[in-house]
Amino acid sequence: MMHVERLRTYARLGLANLARVGIYRFGLKSKLHPVLKLKANVARGPFFRLVKPSEPRPAPNTAWDKTVWRFGWHQEYLPAESPDWFANPFADTPQPDATRNWWDIPDFAANDIKGLWELSRMGWAVAWATQGAHGDEAALSRLNAWLADWATKNPPYKGPNWKCAQEASIRVMHIVTAAWVLGQDDEPQDGLVELIGTHLQRIALTTSYAIGQANNHGTSEAAALFIGGTFLMGRDDRAASWAKAGRDLLEDRAQALIECDGSFSQYSVTYHRIMLDAYSLAEAWRRHKQLPEFSSMMHSRLDAAARWLQTMTCEQTGDAPNIGANDGARILQLTDCDYRDFRPCVQLACALFSDRDAFGEGPWNDALIWLGVPRAASRETPASKTYDQGGYHMLRANQALAVMRYPRFRFRPSQADGLHVDLWCGGVNLLRDAGTYSYNRDGAEWFSSAAAHNTVTFDGHDQMVRLGRFLFGTWLKADDVTQVSQQDEGIVAAAAYTDRNGARHHRKIMLSGTKFVCTDTLSGEFRAACLRWRLPNSNWQLNDDQVHSDLASINIKTEGAPGLNPSLSSTAESRYYLAREDAVQLSVSVTGPTVLTTEVSF
Repeated sequence: MMHVERLRTYARLGLANLARVGIYRFGLKSKLHPVLKLKANVARGPFFRLVKPSEPRPAPNTAWDKTVWRFGWHQEYLPAESPDWFANPFADTPQPDATRNWWDIPDFAANDIKGLWELSRMGWAVAWATQGAHGDEAALSRLNAWLADWATKNPPYKGPNWKCAQEASIRVMHIVTAAWVLGQDDEPQDGLVELIGTHLQRIALTTSYAIGQANNHGTSEAAALFIGGTFLMGRDDRAASWAKAGRDLLEDRAQALIECDGSFSQYSVTYHRIMLDAYSLAEAWRRHKQLPEFSSMMHSRLDAAARWLQTMTCEQTGDAPNIGANDGARILQLTDCDYRDFRPCVQLACALFSDRDAFGEGPWNDALIWLGVPRAASRETPASKTYDQGGYHMLRANQALAVMRYPRFRFRPSQADGLHVDLWCGGVNLLRDAGTYSYNRDGAEWFSSAAAHNTVTFDGHDQMVRLGRFLFGTWLKADDVTQVSQQDEGIVAAAAYTDRNGARHHRKIMLSGTKFVCTDTLSGEFRAACLRWRLPNSNWQLNDDQVHSDLASINIKTEGAPGLNPSLSSTAESRYYLAREDAVQLSVSVTGPTVLTTEVSF
């Protein structure tokens, strides 16, 4: 049966996508892929010239002044010289040999290779460029030194930092943004031209594999080819073909991966941001260079995607539900806002694609100024809405936000989060998702399981069958979906599914300005079920069927089959990649069909 389910799941991924990935992997294994024949010289600095500030500029990003950051939370002292580009502070295993060809290095040779990749994403380049634009010679000197050292220690195409074309694309976007901020995009240094060209030829030959992934590999690589290709026009004979390939791929991926309602193929809030920032940078760059406009279709999809993320974002803190996979990636660090602050992304995208002001005054406007994007005059706040193509109910009432994730899987799901609910009130995430933690560490798979979400598990099994590290089978399918509507008691929405074993879960939620009510109707074939609610650390106290703290009061009632009294326990969550923290879990178990009503007063 497992083999049959695997074949069914592969078919749902798409035969064309499977063929693209298969051909790519065969090409590497057989040594026939043209990417293996690439050659390039080591780029030599200096990459940027000193500048004299001639106009008022936003405050610089000073987050990297004394600290090296990984994934927005892990800090190390800024080294006197350049860092070790192959160090991975999250792994105790030997790191890959940097002298080997990238294709000879196993995918998971570094425990979790993203810990090694993080510094080579070059977020520091953008931060120090903002300082250099203010005339900070020390920051600009450090920027040149780190780039020169990176180019020398990572010669084309050796070592783990060349393994992933998306990682190369993030570097291109950051390097071009640095040149733009410094006013050196029209007359760049020869070393910068060579460094970008070395990256683009690596990216251009593997875009078919990126398309086959049906995720942000394709959107990031498209943006890098378009931006980098137009950056090199007149300086590299291949630039025009790279720019056209990037433009075509941006259009193609927008139509293929972004739904008309703005939902993105990866069903992830942080990956949605990566996609949206890449498109925002491409559009801002197009305007800056006065290039032909993108299609109305693409503009419409990005407008919808910006509205989707704005509806998800907490206006008070900038944070958003920790829904979906999260690998810690972030681009366009033009401000020193926290990793989990989504306002800079939303504000830029809304200005570009919706001509709207999402959040008013604040540091999230700095990116617009750096990139020469006019701030919109009209202010618009998000309303409650069902995003049915992606499978999200988003309910807003005063300062409260409730999000229900229900299964609408046109693309592969990365987490078993059917009917998960996130609840926010006044900037506090009261009911929360466990996050991702890691893609390749012991115990990491638990974070993507149903047991790590605010939903119900039946008979101790997961909602879907795990077929691999990043692949589930027996995809859930939503039914009985009731879209967001205003009722007398508040804003209401619902959805349901029946799993592979015949167990059925119907969930209805209601949100008002002071209360959240969730009604779970459990029926069908199962012996026992467990409802879990994940809570922030606080002084929670349990009294019979009620839990309360300074944050809220939670009451759970059971009708039908007998249930055990609710219990409190310790659990784990990960708000930043590779960071693991404690959280509180409220759970209740039942032994047959029943109705569970959870009421949260805040």
